[in-house]
Amino acid sequence: MKAQSPSSWIRTTTSKQYFVAAEDKPRWTKAAVLRELKSLADPPVRAKMEYFGIHVPNAHGISAPVLHVLAKRIGKSHALALELWATGIHEARILATLIGESERVTAAEMDLWVRDFDSWDVVDAACCYLYAHAKPAWSKVSEWSQRREEFVKRAAFSLIAYLSYKDKAAPGARFARLLRVIEREAYDERHFVRKAVNWALRNIGKRNSRLNAAAIRTAERIRRQGSRSARWIAADALRELKGPAVQARLRRKASAKQ
Repeated sequence: MKAQSPSSWIRTTTSKQYFVAAEDKPRWTKAAVLRELKSLADPPVRAKMEYFGIHVPNAHGISAPVLHVLAKRIGKSHALALELWATGIHEARILATLIGESERVTAAEMDLWVRDFDSWDVVDAACCYLYAHAKPAWSKVSEWSQRREEFVKRAAFSLIAYLSYKDKAAPGARFARLLRVIEREAYDERHFVRKAVNWALRNIGKRNSRLNAAAIRTAERIRRQGSRSARWIAADALRELKGPAVQARLRRKASAKQ
């Protein structure tokens, strides 16, 4: 199943300046990357970031598709990713999540980066491209879900959402236990938290028929909590998880395994 990633937030027309022939590929140092990012700055994109709920002071304004192309040009480099993250530049940090190497991510590094999370797009990029395949991911879900900071808590549930369809080997019981965490935190009224809690619940419920039934039961208990956030999370999740599209997909998936 494929989750919709909100990280492709602003699209712009393709610019020839970020396509370079292989023989012209620069040697990618931190300084070279920062120069490239500065050259790609797009004022209209920067202006739109506020509309998309990205309120960060240190940003150039570069769309996600452009950053993905640049990341492919650079290639994987965990050392460079760490250097780019330390700059504090918004797009440099997103780029760091794209070129970082999941197998080299440590728990200490995750704890260091999470302190800097200040926008949903950086959170989701880190969880999708870097953390979902990192060894400490599951332990950080439990830990971060209990933190008070808005974007740290979002990271916990964004990571659940991505693990739900990226970690093919994880047993269903592991996701079933996370439903209790989702139920516990459904009270949080903050926009970026409740959206991620809802997203995590829906993705677990789309993993297989058994988890679908468990997620529906969880959503019904959440609805009975009565808070505005809980009612919204439950209603939105139940609409999708009980819907014909999801139910038909799960039946096809079950049949294919027989």
